[in-house]
Amino acid sequence: MNGGMSVGNTAALAGVTVRTLHHYDRIGLLSPSERTAAGYRCYTPSDLDRLHQVLVYRELGFPLEEIATLLDDPDADPAAHLRRQLALLRERLERTQAMVAAVEKEMEAHTMGIQLTPEERFEVFGDDDPSHYDTEVEERWGKTDAYAESRRKTSSYTKDDWLRIKEEGADVERRFASALQSGVPADSEQAMDLAEAHRQQISRNFYDCSPEMHAGLGRMYVEDERFTAHYEQIAPGLAEYVSTAVQANAARQSG
Repeated sequence: MNGGMSVGNTAALAGVTVRTLHHYDRIGLLSPSERTAAGYRCYTPSDLDRLHQVLVYRELGFPLEEIATLLDDPDADPAAHLRRQLALLRERLERTQAMVAAVEKEMEAHTMGIQLTPEERFEVFGDDDPSHYDTEVEERWGKTDAYAESRRKTSSYTKDDWLRIKEEGADVERRFASALQSGVPADSEQAMDLAEAHRQQISRNFYDCSPEMHAGLGRMYVEDERFTAHYEQIAPGLAEYVSTAVQANAARQSG
C-alpha cells in the first residue's frame, strides 16, 4: 500500500458515492494517481485536493466539463481557485440571505394572518409591519383565545380593511393627544371615554378586549420602550397619559 486512500474511504470522507468517483474517473475529471500492490486504485493527498475543488465548483452549479477546464488551466494556481470560489460563495451567500429574509417575511405575515402582498403591507404599515413582532407575540400569547380570535379575524382583512383600522387607531391617538395638550386630566371622564373607544376599537377589529386585558395593555405602554416611543413620537408625555386613562377606565368598567 502506498499510503493512498481507497475509493470507498475517499467516497465516505468526501460525502459522495463510489459511483460518483468512478464517473469522475471515467470522464477524466479525477483519476486516482496510485495503485496498491494488489492493483486497486487509491487517492493521494493531491487527488483529494482536486476532489475538494471539484465538489466546491459542483456545489456552485458549474457543469463538470467547465470544472475540468478551470482545474486544468495551466495559468491558474491553487490560490486563484480559492479566490474565485470565495468570491462565488460570497455572492451565493448574499443571494441566499436575501431569499431567506424574503421567505421569513412572508412566513411572518402569513402566521399573523395578514394576507397582503409585500407592496400592500408596506403601503399600509410602512416600517411598522406588525409581522416583525410575530414570534414574540406568539410566544407570549399564542395559546390564548384572544390570539386565536385575532388571527381568525385578521386572516380575512383586505388592504382597505387594514387602512380603515389604521385610521381608526390614529384617530383615537390624535384625540388622546389633543386632550393631553388641552390639559384634560388623564383620569377624567373625557379621557376615560377615549380609553373606552380605544378598547372597543381593539375588540371590534382584533379580539374581545376585556377591561382587565386593556389595563394590562395600558401598563405595557409605559413598561415597553417600543410602545412608549410610539406614543412619545405623537406627543411628549402621551404614553403615561394613555396608560393612566386606560387603567382608570378599566377600574370604572369593573366597578
